[in-house]
Amino acid sequence: MLFRLLQYSLFEESLSDQNDMDEEAVYAYPWFDAYFKEKERAAFFIKEAGTDRLLGFVMINNYVRKSRSGRSIAEFMVLPKFRRKKIGKTAAFMCFNMYRGSWDVSPACGSRPAYLFWKSVIDEYTGENSRYEDGIFLFSNVNMEKPAP
Repeated sequence: MLFRLLQYSLFEESLSDQNDMDEEAVYAYPWFDAYFKEKERAAFFIKEAGTDRLLGFVMINNYVRKSRSGRSIAEFMVLPKFRRKKIGKTAAFMCFNMYRGSWDVSPACGSRPAYLFWKSVIDEYTGENSRYEDGIFLFSNVNMEKPAP
């Protein structure tokens, strides 16, 4: 199920990052299996409270590009019909609260909506105490209270 959702997400990203599918109509994701083998990676489904209805997913790892250590949102998607309902914000806050430390968050390459989503979420989470450089939002939540989603 996660692989199918990831394929849909990669298709959406291909509209801005020019990623192409292979001859079998699959978008390559060489790290997928590692999410089930490496403790440095975690994947979660975003589900509706009370019903368990699938709303999206998030994949997190500790492969950061700008920090010495920390966490990164590798993949993140809320299904289109559930967007603009604060589901993504809630899921992001839960992830940030679950893992304390430095964070690198890179919006989908070339996607203005992804940039605006992450800017809004991170500004609210950090009280506008983050940096954006080279396409990556950087912040630390070590000394922060855990904001409620």
